[in-house]
Amino acid sequence: MAHLVPVILIVEDEYLLRMDAADMIEQAGFEVVQAGNADQAIAILEARSDIHVVFTDVQMPGSMDGLKLASFVRDRWPPIKILATSGFVRVGPGDLPSGSEFMAKPYRGPEVVATLRRLTHHGG
Repeated sequence: MAHLVPVILIVEDEYLLRMDAADMIEQAGFEVVQAGNADQAIAILEARSDIHVVFTDVQMPGSMDGLKLASFVRDRWPPIKILATSGFVRVGPGDLPSGSEFMAKPYRGPEVVATLRRLTHHGG
């Protein structure tokens, strides 16, 4: 049986924000995997072949921020879509790989869910 539910990898270093996002996205009918930084995210992506979207914060501790993670993912796993978010950085059109989406924090749940549905072509 095919895996029909899109899998969203949330990359967010703030635990409570990550938990809130995970709850909201799971309630919308997606499967969620969580990472606290880019290094964890890459380890998960290397171990799983079913991730559809990486939903990442831009500012994170560790070896790379969300923008570097986005370009790494695009180079290594081109089909995976990127949704980046930040409360501090204004992200311009050239900062993210083409086809990526950016959302300013604080984001609204329905907006995130609508964007994920568009990126995964998954109706709700």
